[in-house]
Amino acid sequence: MAQFVAFDQNVEVNKVTIMSVVNSMEKGKETRISILEKNGISIEKKEWYSQQSWLNAFKEIANTLGDMNLFLIGKAIIDSAKFPPINNLEEALRSLDIAYHMNHRLNGKVMFDSQTGTKTEGIGHYRLTDFNAAGKHAVMVCDNPYPSKFDEGIITQLVRKFKTTAATESIKLNLTKETRIKGGHSCTYNITW
Repeated sequence: MAQFVAFDQNVEVNKVTIMSVVNSMEKGKETRISILEKNGISIEKKEWYSQQSWLNAFKEIANTLGDMNLFLIGKAIIDSAKFPPINNLEEALRSLDIAYHMNHRLNGKVMFDSQTGTKTEGIGHYRLTDFNAAGKHAVMVCDNPYPSKFDEGIITQLVRKFKTTAATESIKLNLTKETRIKGGHSCTYNITW
């Protein structure tokens, strides 16, 4: 599935997560709030909003303000969304899928049950397919409806927050694999630190 198209029209995103759009940076804040409101998201009114409305806002942000804004919003997610307890980089990258499900609900039910550890299907996943601590590299596959630059921002901020070296991180979209940018179902990121 291409980016910006929800897998299920009944999926909702919590207000805390949506606040990352507002809080990603001070410059342009009023414009981003206006875009959210234009797409049916008034952050003062509810706790949950249509994922498709949020994706529509992302698309408008990309088209009017540029992809770098999506990257910055993704980075801001790490400071605003709910995450399980994390102790190191591998846990951070593996927990991304749990956090993703914790911050979405389907038909009024949160998509991660912390009691059973069960995830409800319907929004795709963030899958860590390779992690090599000694070699300082990992691979993350994102098969979800969010824009690629947004996912790159999320991964970048997680790596920056939990890497144990001073080395500069690199998160690169693998263009030899399918990408949502080109209508594919997923994006694969090669991560080094």
